[in-house]
Amino acid sequence: MTLTVGMITTDTTDAEALARWWAEQTGAEVAETNEGWFVIVRGGTLPVWLAFQKVEEVTPGKNRLHLDLTASGGLDTEVERLLASGATLVERRGDEHFRWVTLADPQGNQFCVSGPHAPAPET
Repeated sequence: MTLTVGMITTDTTDAEALARWWAEQTGAEVAETNEGWFVIVRGGTLPVWLAFQKVEEVTPGKNRLHLDLTASGGLDTEVERLLASGATLVERRGDEHFRWVTLADPQGNQFCVSGPHAPAPET
């Protein structure tokens, strides 16, 4: 048996608002709203569907699953765009070989954005 990723689901207290934010950031669209309790985003640059499930309370602490996104138009430019649209900076990371930035969406879910992945230099 082979498993494939069907969608990535995030618990949230406002599924529609968070789905709209992610749709805007990825050039995707809100495809289903299901009366606000389970909202699906697909299309745009997304290789899988994103889902946002309404819950009374989100699990406290750092999310255990997060998105690792690649910025095709330049890491710094994309990070600045995300910050201007409501993301918050958690930490800039990496070195001269590979950099990434950890951000949080408007509801505090952390995600990472990196430049293109390149093979590690040979030693």
